[in-house]
Amino acid sequence: MSTLVFVKEQVENERRCSLLPVNVKAYTKLGLNVFCESGIGESINISDDQYKEAGATIETDKKQLLSQADFLMSIHPLSKEALLDTKESVCCISFLDPFNAKDHITWLKESKRSSLSVEMIPRSSRCQKMDALSSQASLAGYVMVAKAMSALPRVLPMMMTPAGTLKPSKVFVIGAGVAGLQAIATAKRLGASVTAYDTREVVAEQVHSLGAKFLKIDIGETGQTEQGYAKALSPEQIQIQQQAQAKCIADSDIVITTAQLFGRKPPVLITKDVIAQMKPGSVIVDMAAENGGNVEGSVAGQVSKVNGVSIIGTGNWPSEVALDASQMYANNLQALLLEFFDNEAAKVVLNLEDDILQTALITHQGELINPTIKSIMTEEKA
Repeated sequence: MSTLVFVKEQVENERRCSLLPVNVKAYTKLGLNVFCESGIGESINISDDQYKEAGATIETDKKQLLSQADFLMSIHPLSKEALLDTKESVCCISFLDPFNAKDHITWLKESKRSSLSVEMIPRSSRCQKMDALSSQASLAGYVMVAKAMSALPRVLPMMMTPAGTLKPSKVFVIGAGVAGLQAIATAKRLGASVTAYDTREVVAEQVHSLGAKFLKIDIGETGQTEQGYAKALSPEQIQIQQQAQAKCIADSDIVITTAQLFGRKPPVLITKDVIAQMKPGSVIVDMAAENGGNVEGSVAGQVSKVNGVSIIGTGNWPSEVALDASQMYANNLQALLLEFFDNEAAKVVLNLEDDILQTALITHQGELINPTIKSIMTEEKA
């Protein structure tokens, strides 16, 4: 019988959690043991008693809690110091950020702890229910529009009033992935005039289906990876893109950038000279601010001003809608764990031959499993 442990997040200003009472009921119904840290749901107004009534065991002693885990679930990875209290056989599941957490991954490998990065779950029809990266990105797209709207000194929709007609605000979304498409849909629902751009022309149809315009820019051959992510552009292509979209940016009231390249530094898409062409009071939301930024002048975790333009780089967007974000993430984890559940043994069993684990499992029993991370770390070591 597997013991699942869910901990309270320790990262500052993080309001999400990895477990809701409804998930406890689903786990315990199958015979799994569920332990969670006291206060895990307090930031979303779910009490310990609600988890207890659903069948979870509440633990106040963190060391005791961690020592029981066969599978340890969280949003952010736990520190090395905390993981010293776990069994070597534990499997830690979280947003691991494997391309940037190389020291931590090295420790996980050497300490023989298993780790599964939810970012590395394949984007396939089989994995849709467990795709935490997409579920959180969708909420991020919604929140970024809300943030921009609250900072903009205008209304978004057209309004015809006895005092005159108010024109709709113009919104430009750069990147039409999961977050970008949600941003487009949200801005359209609120009545804005929306234009979007993506290096992958294949998404133009999706943009049009949401009622937005698609800005066409000829930057030569582009495409997407097998997982559906945009391929990195050359410096020349980025320059063409910057120049071609400058007029649209200058004409917009709100610009939202969502260009993040998984495992690589995001490209700078908006320079300060372009920001200088925007109307004072305009707003830019930089989704990639915490990882380097798409916008010159954006500051991770802050709202900055450049030439009268507000640049929002606060990040951790899903935490702004923490209850829904927690529900989606907890359901993603449940789908993942139950995919490998053995009914007869009432255990979650990791099948290393499964294509999900060959991609998402980073370390296991002292070995690096993910081939991409293994290749990168081997090259750096050499």
